[in-house]
Amino acid sequence: MTFLDNLPFESIGVAVFALSGALMAARKGMDPFGFALLATLTGVGGGTVRDVLIGIKPVFWVGDPTDVLVCLLVAELVFALGPERVARIEGGRRGRVLLWADAVGLALFAVMGTGKALTAGVPALSAIALGTVTATFGGIIRDIFAGTTPLVLRQEIYVTAAALGAAVMVALGSLGLDPFLSAGCGFAAGFTLRALALLRGWSLPAFPRRD
Repeated sequence: MTFLDNLPFESIGVAVFALSGALMAARKGMDPFGFALLATLTGVGGGTVRDVLIGIKPVFWVGDPTDVLVCLLVAELVFALGPERVARIEGGRRGRVLLWADAVGLALFAVMGTGKALTAGVPALSAIALGTVTATFGGIIRDIFAGTTPLVLRQEIYVTAAALGAAVMVALGSLGLDPFLSAGCGFAAGFTLRALALLRGWSLPAFPRRD
């Protein structure tokens, strides 16, 4: 499954996630370092956690810092845009474009993380979990550092979509389907569920609050 790591879309996915981190920094009124930190944590955080759990040394961005450089570039470009332009990016059609781009990145990173886990020889269930971690933990780390409730704890169908994509990929691979096709089907499943959640306002049920 190592071919997934060479897809040219990886840097695009990293950039999209880094952009969400930079936009969070803008909302919080951070300085350039804060922008760089949140963008980098979001862009490479999930993959870092995955590699640490698998025991891969060095972690992927240590051997090749390209993804970190992408995060830093995105962060400083957003900071340089200034408050008015950033507000326009987040609002209207551009804001919707970012949501859809994030959905693509979520599904892509889910299958890429799963593929890397399978290549490392971990069991199928663990590979699904690690694919989900790759796709979602960058955002979780971002929200924690920014002092907000993580997206995954707000009824959003987000982790569920990543887990579905990873599970479909593993299931089809175990049936002998070509790795590229199983990854493609996993991507399609994860993206479709996230897309339906965005279009129809789907969310997970929440336990009643007790104040």
